Amino acid sequence: MKYGLKAKKPLFSIRLRRMRKLLVLLMICGPILAKAQATETHHYAIEMAGIRIGTMTAVHEQHTDNRSTYTLISDVSVKLLVYTVKIYYKAISQFAGKKLMLATVDAKTNRGNYLSRTEWKGDRYVISARQYKYDRQAVERNPIDFSVSLLYFNEPISRNKAYSEYFGDYFILTKTAEGTYRALLDDREDEYVYEKGRLVKVIKHNKIKNFNIRLLD
Repeated sequence: MKYGLKAKKPLFSIRLRRMRKLLVLLMICGPILAKAQATETHHYAIEMAGIRIGTMTAVHEQHTDNRSTYTLISDVSVKLLVYTVKIYYKAISQFAGKKLMLATVDAKTNRGNYLSRTEWKGDRYVISARQYKYDRQAVERNPIDFSVSLLYFNEPISRNKAYSEYFGDYFILTKTAEGTYRALLDDREDEYVYEKGRLVKVIKHNKIKNFNIRLLD
């Protein structure tokens, strides 16, 4: 070998080093790529007697590893008779495939703060729903594959119930007209209206005044 000239490295050694670098890069970027997702967002106005009293945002995130997350954020301020009601709540539901794994509803009101939680633990759901004048502690062993959050993105065709993350119990669904469904849970009644498979209105029946949730976009 002449002085001043470097010996050429074997082609196999060069390729092996490149493969190692690629593997390291994949190990670093893998978790980041797994978080890539498609997002669908809908915005709603919350109205009472034709007056806007709040907003709601519904978000569906579809992850690349067959997980999905549904988030509902509602912010309401309304004067009823002699007092004002302020409610902010955030509901987050996480699914693995078609199975609910964890749902939380964090509500902050001028009457106090409340939390509902539904979590799959081994072979059952542990349910703890603590909301204003409502408390339910229960266990559910059957997998939950459809919840109220999904109603904002899917018309419940052939569905007869939807799990309420807020109440920790099921609403019974009944189709009353084309694209219209009544949801009942004890003395609570909601009505969901769809146009071409898209949720355009929710009517929440109330003893004082009904609330309407109307699609904006």
